[in-house]
Amino acid sequence: LLLRVARGERAERTPAWLMRQAGRYMPEFRAYSDKYPFRVRSETAEIATELSLQPWRAFRPDGVIMFSDILTPLPGVGIEFDMVKGKGPVIPDPVRTAGDVRALRPLEDPDSSHPFIREILSSLRAEVGDAATVLGFVGTPWTLAAYSMEGGSDRHLRVTKSVMTQSPEVLHGLLEHLTESLITYACYQIDSGAQVVQLFDSWAHHLSFPQFAEFSLPYAERVVAGIKARHPDTPVIFYANGGTGKLSLIKGSSADVIGLDWGVDLAEARQQLGPDVTVAGNLDPMVLFAPEDVIRREVGRVLEA
Repeated sequence: LLLRVARGERAERTPAWLMRQAGRYMPEFRAYSDKYPFRVRSETAEIATELSLQPWRAFRPDGVIMFSDILTPLPGVGIEFDMVKGKGPVIPDPVRTAGDVRALRPLEDPDSSHPFIREILSSLRAEVGDAATVLGFVGTPWTLAAYSMEGGSDRHLRVTKSVMTQSPEVLHGLLEHLTESLITYACYQIDSGAQVVQLFDSWAHHLSFPQFAEFSLPYAERVVAGIKARHPDTPVIFYANGGTGKLSLIKGSSADVIGLDWGVDLAEARQQLGPDVTVAGNLDPMVLFAPEDVIRREVGRVLEA
């Protein structure tokens, strides 16, 4: 169902899935997260497959997204990272100079650097069959570049914005490098079993309108085009977190589906994007802590918008 709708086909109902389906809200998930560090969980195929399937078994959503992280491809280009409990991602050797960019390597052989991805996605396809759509995902070049320059999460992106304004050629060089590697990585996911790929611009909200137009969207579009050149029938979802105010730019995306965050008014987004663009919305995740009648009301509001 989700695959058909992502391809632009009309269907009997709206498909439903959550971008972060696996998580600590499930006791069976905590049984793994309390025992194993993140990269062990996400890079051990048997564990990652199990964590991906837990919410599908419990709720039967229309999409099963693999348990992984947008930073997972970075070691393949020479950028190591760790997930520190209570702190988030840490990149011990940030990429901040032209020399740092030149030292990176291309991601050319994911079967060598990321063999677990093929195992996870092929196992998910075998497990769910035609009962759900298996989704892979990658971060956008901008989001991964910002993480790589900051060395982790920063609410102001001080380092990245400094490079952007003082040495933009360094940032563009990193974006160029990541773009080509992410095309390879996304296509590897499709070859491994992903039926749909979502492109996450998780840090789009850090960018002004002109910054988004220069440093994010063009590179995201190149990733979409690179995927489509090799896999023209595989739908791509483009999700820009904090995309409010940027819809006039996002409208030009060649992605098959535009994902909208919960801060966007769906009716207004539909007006800006036009009637022919498939959109994925956009329930405020905190609503899931509300009573059932409120959840049903809010879901209905999204469906009616």
